[in-house]
Amino acid sequence: MAQKRVLVIDDDDDIRDLLALIVSREGFAAETAWDGQQGLEAIQKAPPDLVIMDLMLPRYGGFELLRKLQEDGLASLPVIVITGRYNDPATMDMIRKESNVADFMAKPVDTALLGKTLKKLLA
Repeated sequence: MAQKRVLVIDDDDDIRDLLALIVSREGFAAETAWDGQQGLEAIQKAPPDLVIMDLMLPRYGGFELLRKLQEDGLASLPVIVITGRYNDPATMDMIRKESNVADFMAKPVDTALLGKTLKKLLA
């Protein structure tokens, strides 16, 4: 069975590296992108099995990226949204209701919880 691929999209180098390390530690192949445009291009070229992305991204924000995936026929591609930005409950509910959002996590990310979530979603 081929190794599952996870694309990590975050503009913070340290966070992107940490998330990729967690993905690898859980036994999945980690790929990275530093902004929404680069992430979208990587997804369109070879869709991964799951995406972990920051909500606030340069060149193509998280909300726009979620909507673009839905328009491109990738509404079933699971996405874990992470953010360090405070979101009121109504905004968080709106994000969770997007068809491709599998989970929503606040920064700093609970690494153990992320590992369990990856295993659950990619089992």
